[in-house]
Amino acid sequence: MGLRVAIQMDPLEGINIGGDSSFALMLAAQARDHALWHYDVKTLAWEDGRITAWAAPVSVRPIAGDHFRWEGERTKIDLAKDIDVILMRQDPPFDLGYITATLLLERLEGETLVVNDPASVRNAPEKMFVLDYARFMPPTLIARKMEDVRAFQRQHGAVVVKPLHGNGGKAIFRIEADGTNLGALFEVFNQTWPEPHMVQPFLPDVAKGDKRIVLVDGEFAGAINRKPGEGEFRSNLAQGGSAEACGLTEREEEICAAMGPELKRRGLVFVGIDVIGGHWLTEINVTSPTGIVAIDAFNGTDTGGKIWDAIERRFAAMVRA
Repeated sequence: MGLRVAIQMDPLEGINIGGDSSFALMLAAQARDHALWHYDVKTLAWEDGRITAWAAPVSVRPIAGDHFRWEGERTKIDLAKDIDVILMRQDPPFDLGYITATLLLERLEGETLVVNDPASVRNAPEKMFVLDYARFMPPTLIARKMEDVRAFQRQHGAVVVKPLHGNGGKAIFRIEADGTNLGALFEVFNQTWPEPHMVQPFLPDVAKGDKRIVLVDGEFAGAINRKPGEGEFRSNLAQGGSAEACGLTEREEEICAAMGPELKRRGLVFVGIDVIGGHWLTEINVTSPTGIVAIDAFNGTDTGGKIWDAIERRFAAMVRA
């Protein structure tokens, strides 16, 4: 018997099915006869102990421009009684709206399986959770005060400045060794974001690639090497980067082995980590990881199937408990 699956994600009309991991997960679920529902996070509600959302049944197919069909009207459903599994897949930013959604979904524990686990997602934002594995990271500063940033830049030369809760390679800036425009850039960052910002040395090895490694329930599932496009230092596919097939270095195997058990313990079923130059861990992506379409295209694998294997095991264990 198939599962009743609700996908909390952005509007289906705007996705690129050629690379969208959420869509790939929907196709994989449908192939297993799981029933699909779609809802917008903005319709989540709590009322008299019930968590509800306005959702519509949907079917999907890999035809660009005609990739989904509503199979019924959008109605208010009870996410505990009407749904078995929720995929929390809306894109960041990781803001108060995102955090509130995790707090609501956390209340479904023991009734509906939420993937990734909402409490763990809330407590493991990409550029903060990675600090638990600082031994694998390049030198890193998280700060707002200009004096701290200038001292770090004088020590390391050219640096990269990133929003702490950004995504998709957006608003990542490279400052050259002479520090020109560092002050002006940090003024803009401080005016735009209330939280501290991340500063790291510019790693020339990024020209060799920024590897996306996917772990499923703590186990290595596949990887691609992403290279920057012409005139860019950012290798994100969303920023014009290109991808190529790859394996893991000994260092990357060590990184996966170090974090795998903790990812599984936290209920972080689908995780994408980023490693530059085969050596430097930069992010642990848990909110809405991507990359499985490219990984499967290069490697002939079925990462979506592996993810559903893990989800089904976890759901069965929850029902037995």
